[in-house]
Amino acid sequence: MRKTFVLILLVGVGLGLMAQEEVKKQGWKLSGLLPTVSFDSDLGFQYGGLIDFSDYGDGNRFPTPDHHLYLEISRYTKGSGINRFYYDSDKLIKGIKLFVDLSYLSDMAYDFYGFNGYDAVYNKDWTDDTQPDDVYKSRLFYKYDRKMFRFKTDIQGKLSGDHLRWSSGLTLYNFNIGSLNLEKLNKGKDEEDQLPDAKVLYDDYVEWGIIPKNEADGGFVTAVKGGLVYDTRDFTKSPSKGIWTEAVLEGAPKFLGSESSFLKLSLTHRQYFSVVQKRLVLAYRLNYQTTLAGHTPFYYQTQVLTSELRLSQSEGLGGASSLRGILRNRIVGDGYFLGNIEARWRFADFKIGSNNFYTGLVGYTDFGMVTNKMNVNTENVTVTSDYFDEGSEKLHLSYGGGLRAAMNETFILRVDYGLANDSRDGKSGMYIGLNYLF
Repeated sequence: MRKTFVLILLVGVGLGLMAQEEVKKQGWKLSGLLPTVSFDSDLGFQYGGLIDFSDYGDGNRFPTPDHHLYLEISRYTKGSGINRFYYDSDKLIKGIKLFVDLSYLSDMAYDFYGFNGYDAVYNKDWTDDTQPDDVYKSRLFYKYDRKMFRFKTDIQGKLSGDHLRWSSGLTLYNFNIGSLNLEKLNKGKDEEDQLPDAKVLYDDYVEWGIIPKNEADGGFVTAVKGGLVYDTRDFTKSPSKGIWTEAVLEGAPKFLGSESSFLKLSLTHRQYFSVVQKRLVLAYRLNYQTTLAGHTPFYYQTQVLTSELRLSQSEGLGGASSLRGILRNRIVGDGYFLGNIEARWRFADFKIGSNNFYTGLVGYTDFGMVTNKMNVNTENVTVTSDYFDEGSEKLHLSYGGGLRAAMNETFILRVDYGLANDSRDGKSGMYIGLNYLF
């Protein structure tokens, strides 16, 4: 969901136009019908297409839509694919906010750096094919093959007044996991560019028993959740003031088909301050998540729980949706803490035809760490110092800036560039996607 050329066009037009009176929209409007040509440091170049529709009804609630539809089919050059249908509405069922997601997400090079953050050593030289043969292992040493099917439905209803809501949901996941598919990854490459037939970190973890054999190929998860949401935001897509706080309990009992039973808790607080009306907003997000009971399989530990899914993936920590500039999935544990602080400057509002646009800049810092470690048994490992540095985990930090461009307040394009504060987290990352991070 990353549209580089469209964003550049909007920014360029925005700089050349003066602010104009907002145009209210009515009925079904096409917010986006675009080819997806983009870049993500973790995923590569993206190609495909998307359709984004919004129904504004009689226009009295604009820019809040009555119904919203989103469809995307796209691929990345590093082996990922997005096939997603998404719908949300607070008008389909009276008094209920409904969110529906149906997705098939494939990734031939899903990031895996081990467990418990800095306790798992990251050696960049092992992925550098210019290093000597006794050092280099594979460009994709920290990857494995993952395919995920997801059907997700979330509902919310009023509990007290206009701001306090109950939340509930059901999600079906099927994870299909394995080592790298070298035949596909090497197809069409010259011999000198092909990946070596060598084990990757995932293979080592399975061999050592750190990843249990019954989890190594993935599994099925049926997750049910319930929680509370307190929401005083003035607008859901790009709020300028208010609070969005939620507490979510999610369980995956075996009697519903899950191959492992567990219970997780997620607490998230987001707050927005209008420093200069409609121009400068300060925003922050704090998130704590942990396993309360049972055993969470390793392939589910990257999932970040939320009352409503806004992006194609809610995973981390590390990467576009959590810690920008830090390697994707660098921090994986049984519990974690995450924080994001942003300054959002909206510097130009303008119209093109009957559509409203705005452009803006963002400066940010992201931080997080493992608070509850996963059990890592290294008794079968003969070279522990190369792979493990027990007790090293501490706060991971990144910082950066970005651009924003929006059409009719609901279709928001973003570009972020982040720098990791510690080389053990990588160096930097660039991300082009949809919507504000929170």
